[in-house]
Amino acid sequence: MQKITVENNQMLAENVQRQGNILGAGDRRLGMRAVAATKACARRSFAWARRSGVREFFEWMRCKRVTLPSVQRLAESMAALRPAASDAVNGERLTDAPIFLLATGWRAGSTLLQRILVTDPRVLLWGEPFGDLALPSKITETVSHISELYLLKERFIQDNPNSATMATSWIASLYPPGDDFRLALRSLFDRWLGAPARQRGFTRWGVKEVRLGATEASLLHWLYPRAKFVILSRHPYDCYRSLADSGWNHVYYQRPDIRVDSAAGFARHWNRLAVGWSELPAGFPCSHIKYEDLINGGVDFRKLESWLGVELREDVALSVSVGHTAERQRLSWYERLIISREAGPGMNALGYPRRWPPSLPVCSTEPLASWQTHSRHR
Repeated sequence: MQKITVENNQMLAENVQRQGNILGAGDRRLGMRAVAATKACARRSFAWARRSGVREFFEWMRCKRVTLPSVQRLAESMAALRPAASDAVNGERLTDAPIFLLATGWRAGSTLLQRILVTDPRVLLWGEPFGDLALPSKITETVSHISELYLLKERFIQDNPNSATMATSWIASLYPPGDDFRLALRSLFDRWLGAPARQRGFTRWGVKEVRLGATEASLLHWLYPRAKFVILSRHPYDCYRSLADSGWNHVYYQRPDIRVDSAAGFARHWNRLAVGWSELPAGFPCSHIKYEDLINGGVDFRKLESWLGVELREDVALSVSVGHTAERQRLSWYERLIISREAGPGMNALGYPRRWPPSLPVCSTEPLASWQTHSRHR
């Protein structure tokens, strides 16, 4: 009996040893497969990164550079249209004080701030209506060329002309008064944006946009002297990281020609908007907010609501997270290189470091540029 038990123990030990060898060999084969799969994944990732890098540099070379008229050029045209205030302008209704929320491009937190502003039940802020068509930009560009017209002042109709005088005069180029042109443009925005808001019970209206800069803001202020402008910015690295990770393939500055689908395209758009704000004259009714302050409690909402003439409940909007697209922790080296080169002037103008994220959070409790003004609400 003892002999049988010993033999059984020996057989059991041999079986365990054989199974252990089999399992060990299987583990080694599994480990080799895992290593091979990891290497293959790394090769694919490297190849993808190389293709992405080549594409970004290629898009950088062929990227269209958008040039819009300056604030000064637009001001000259607006002055040419208003040699003297007409009765129509003197009697116009100046009660409208729309709020224009203008961000430095996509993924800057403009929707979050838009939701904060509409916590006042009297306020409706439209969100990028027909944004891809860039209608305000096209109107601004058209108006900016008016000062170039030959003998413009002589072409405006004189006060109270009679039929006999016109019948014997050169009237081939006879223009209505320039102020009526301004009121016609204002009527376009009133009927398009103001009237629908009032029809729905809102007494205050505005627009959130990510494509409009200082020149377009000057045109809107010309149309609405009591308008208020809230400028929102975010570091371009974070903006583009969020935009690129979102997978959006339909982002246009202006359809159908100017598509924003590369680091260079986005950086040039961001830089054009950021640099342009320094062109605004002193006293322009605008206030600058950084997204970094918005999410870190660095915005004085009581001061903002007093300036805008609204009542905000920012805690309602901030309590809900709407939308999240950024997946990567940071951009690739070539994306950072392209953006820092193309958006460098704008980053300097708005106080953003090229090395990001910095060791300390960005705070904008002090004015960052000469264009930043806080007008008191009247």
